[in-house]
Amino acid sequence: MIDTIKNNTGENLDFEISKGDHDSDRSEWIAVLGHGVTGNKNRPVVADTTAALNKAGIDTLRFSFSGNGDSEGRFVDSNISKEVEDLGAVLDAVSSTYSKVCYLGHSMGAAVGVIRAAGDKRINALVSIAGMVDAKAFAQTEFGEEVPDAGLMWEEEECPLSSSFMNDLCSTVGNVESWIPKVEVPWLLVHGTADDVVIPQDSETVKRLKGDSVDILSVEGADHSFNEPTHKAVLVEAVVSWFRKLV
Repeated sequence: MIDTIKNNTGENLDFEISKGDHDSDRSEWIAVLGHGVTGNKNRPVVADTTAALNKAGIDTLRFSFSGNGDSEGRFVDSNISKEVEDLGAVLDAVSSTYSKVCYLGHSMGAAVGVIRAAGDKRINALVSIAGMVDAKAFAQTEFGEEVPDAGLMWEEEECPLSSSFMNDLCSTVGNVESWIPKVEVPWLLVHGTADDVVIPQDSETVKRLKGDSVDILSVEGADHSFNEPTHKAVLVEAVVSWFRKLV
């Protein structure tokens, strides 16, 4: 039983573990799900995918990165680099119970997964949902007209745009391309063709670099969060089917 998860700065991370009805072959696996920018563990794209995995008999843990949702920490300190460390704390927590982990990340949460999986052998499989690769281009396109430490993300009062966030995406991380060749686990990419937040070319970059070692699904007409029910259904079915083959 996991009671608490603290990151390396001592902040409690909000999480929820859900058990699936499974046989002994699946009990060694857990799917860990992380959200995107301004999100939390209860965003529909995360929660609905979690529910589908549970229904398929897969144990899950979904969590909010520090500074997001009900996790401790300040939102203005949130960035990819800090979230990579948060994910490490989650892996520390689950590794005592589960021997195999599949990490599923949405948007910026997917970039976090790539960086972590490139150097952490505790991640045994990876799913990127509308996964961010060119972090600098994303930051400049979405927030380039805002003034860091004065502006807001997408005009949301509770989501101030910090210089920490912009500096991390534009300079410290920039682009996750250099980490992609280091990921050596089964990998599924799912991206909507109508995504105008993280463009489909980001997933195509992964496919170009990894070739047939990754699986990719383009969902025609789907937006960044797969909000249309028919698109969400395609997403969750693809994830569940892929996971079933994996285990």
